[in-house]
Amino acid sequence: MSIKLLVLLNFTLAVYLTGVIWTVQLVHYPSFAQVAPDKFVAFHQQHSNRISWVVMAPMVLELGLAAWLAWQGRGLGAPVWWALALVLLVWAATFFLSVPFHNRLGQGYDYVAIDGLVRTNWTRTLAWTVRSGLLGWLLWRL
Repeated sequence: MSIKLLVLLNFTLAVYLTGVIWTVQLVHYPSFAQVAPDKFVAFHQQHSNRISWVVMAPMVLELGLAAWLAWQGRGLGAPVWWALALVLLVWAATFFLSVPFHNRLGQGYDYVAIDGLVRTNWTRTLAWTVRSGLLGWLLWRL
């Protein structure tokens, strides 16, 4: 596979996930606070099941393609390694910040957990945004 195609695939996934995370950050997560506490567990379970279809496969594919790009495109220098580092940051933030908040929310309405989820999700939102910009710049450069 050519380096340009590999960068394009990385860019496409990054832009897709950036769009998803901005929607989640600005619309979806803040709306959690508006759900009636007695309906929250069912709401959160439905959210968790549905969002998995939207993000799990693209995230796994993005991780693999980012590693592949870092290795195959190492001649392009630091940008490919930064692109990989940003994916690793997203994964770390997902598992060490977002997942624990979602686990708490799976037990029921908890405004503190909702607020924590919204605040800490900025890490993923900004990392994917920067990654999209970086890969867009790299694609333009190629």
